[in-house]
Amino acid sequence: MPDEQARPGELVFFGGPMDSGKSTMALQMDHTQSAHDRSGRLFTSQDRSGHAHITSRIGLARPAIEVEEDFSFWDYVMDQLQSGLRIDYLVCDEAQFYTPEQVDQLALLVDRAGLDVFCFGIMCDFRTQMFPGSKRLVELADRVESMPVRPLCWCGRPGTHNARVIDGVMVTEGDQVVVGDTGTQTDMGHHQVHYEVLCRIHHRAHQPKGVSGATLSPSPLPFE
Repeated sequence: MPDEQARPGELVFFGGPMDSGKSTMALQMDHTQSAHDRSGRLFTSQDRSGHAHITSRIGLARPAIEVEEDFSFWDYVMDQLQSGLRIDYLVCDEAQFYTPEQVDQLALLVDRAGLDVFCFGIMCDFRTQMFPGSKRLVELADRVESMPVRPLCWCGRPGTHNARVIDGVMVTEGDQVVVGDTGTQTDMGHHQVHYEVLCRIHHRAHQPKGVSGATLSPSPLPFE
């Protein structure tokens, strides 16, 4: 049974904006770990595919366990271990949607069961505010890593901010979670919503690609 003397595990959070390859890296992490005779489990929450899968935009996909609001990582892992199954690591995609309590459970599994836990998620929402799950991961993780692949804003600058665009208009108010994807329109009632990664300048100016007034000019934009 787990105890405080178990081999130390590690809780690692890989964070970045949309389009930075988080799901691709999550699947690569699972491949690398399993190739070294380690047994793991894949988790996701509200994946863009609408199914309990980890899916990447380059076409990779694997089935995963859906993390709903009442899911307990601790209970799941304990049940698996007590059934005689082996778990060495967890790969947790879309971790921004996990509750702070679920992140606490992941940290406890690292400390008491010696598991390695690799979490992947978006740091901040379309309002530039941190998701509760991401905030808790930053507070608890042994390591916080930025994604090595950085998306680009339409202007060519590094894309750092996620923008929600409804019927062609960027918005900064509304529910924190509306599942969608970059470059893909999603129905939201009678409206069309999609997400776009912008640099800080064009996020502040509410200028996603194609909006009137958007320009590639290097001149600084005026403050509101």
